[in-house]
Amino acid sequence: MPVKKRKSTRKRKTPAAVAAISVQEIPNQAEISIGMIGHVDHGKSTLTKALTGKFPDTHSEEIRRGISIRLGYAEVEFRACPECASPEKYTTQKICQICGKETTLLRRVAFVDAPGHEVLMATMLSGASIMDAAILVVAANERVPMPQTREHLAAMDIIGMENIIICQNKIELISEKAAIQNYKDLKSFISTTSAKKAPIIPISAVHNTNLDILIQNIEENLPTPERDDTLSPRMLVARSFDINKPGQPPMGLRGGVVGGSIIQGKFSVGDDVEIHPGIRKGNKWEFLRTEISSLRSGFGELETALPGGLIGLGTNLDPALTKSDSLVGQIVGYPDELPPSWDILHFDQHLMERVVGSEIQSAVTNIELNENLMLSVGTAKTVGKVEQLSKKGIQLSLRIPVCAEIGTRIAISRQIDRRWRLIGWGVIKGGTELRTRN
Repeated sequence: MPVKKRKSTRKRKTPAAVAAISVQEIPNQAEISIGMIGHVDHGKSTLTKALTGKFPDTHSEEIRRGISIRLGYAEVEFRACPECASPEKYTTQKICQICGKETTLLRRVAFVDAPGHEVLMATMLSGASIMDAAILVVAANERVPMPQTREHLAAMDIIGMENIIICQNKIELISEKAAIQNYKDLKSFISTTSAKKAPIIPISAVHNTNLDILIQNIEENLPTPERDDTLSPRMLVARSFDINKPGQPPMGLRGGVVGGSIIQGKFSVGDDVEIHPGIRKGNKWEFLRTEISSLRSGFGELETALPGGLIGLGTNLDPALTKSDSLVGQIVGYPDELPPSWDILHFDQHLMERVVGSEIQSAVTNIELNENLMLSVGTAKTVGKVEQLSKKGIQLSLRIPVCAEIGTRIAISRQIDRRWRLIGWGVIKGGTELRTRN
């Protein structure tokens, strides 16, 4: 399907030029989404709160269990003091805490806090699709690498992520000698991964130590990606919900909301859009069509939303269709301009040598006929049965259809000891479109 272009009204600013332009010219939304990845309890959520002032684990079950279950979001403004020297000049405060001068806005940034627990790896893989860069958080008081540290870096390799910073967290818990040894272990571990050139920054998230150095490194090493807002717009849905309070009178009900990341193009209030693959009706699936009633970032209401950060898209859909993340994994775009929706996928396979994510790294065996696999496609997660195997690739019949372009890279997981383990990746070559099946 050819991609349609629209006339662009936006002039691209380079990251270096952002500091020199007025606040009014900077979009009222985040320009970049940075993932917080790493092993469970290594301090991802604590670091997110230290940087943004917001603890990302807001779901009641997350609070009760003390772990991230869903993708968490938080946004912040990075600023610089015109009087102080580096790295002390970097801050998130409007007034410099050192000299009292008003600081200058550099960039608005969104953080995606990914679950580290092994059983939630599929959620992390979904989040990886909306990350422009990543911060790998590694606890200095634990051995390197822990299972999910290895698995999260493997996921970054799969999506081709190279813009990575490593935070050596919890340095307050160990001696200087132990911290140096942990640093050496980290350098050795990342030497064969996509993070081999990543800077390693010792921090204490709980004590806000070295956050200025971290912000400086983010500004210098994690640039805002080049965007093309002339392309037909697409948004990957990472959350969906009902914003109405219980007992709301029917006349006061508001339409459902979908949230996620715009990966290309731009949306405006009043646009007619479709959501694919839609919802199941009987034995068939039906696309959803709606109008954008509102757009919102963490920094306020928008008339037009661009790529970068996380956007809430208000609709006139029945909120029952969007509640409880029921539309996660779908794609929003203009009618007749979205990629195909597939219920049978053909893809090639690139298997890893070892299973990642478990304490014992066993060898990855060949995929077998009739085996069940889990695929992570954008923000979608789906399970399917292997129907055909050949040198040209795999044919998988999906339980839940996905909407994706040919050429999209996907993550492949296998059930091992009742856990889905990442075993490789593939590229979509084609399949059977949902609307063409009987």
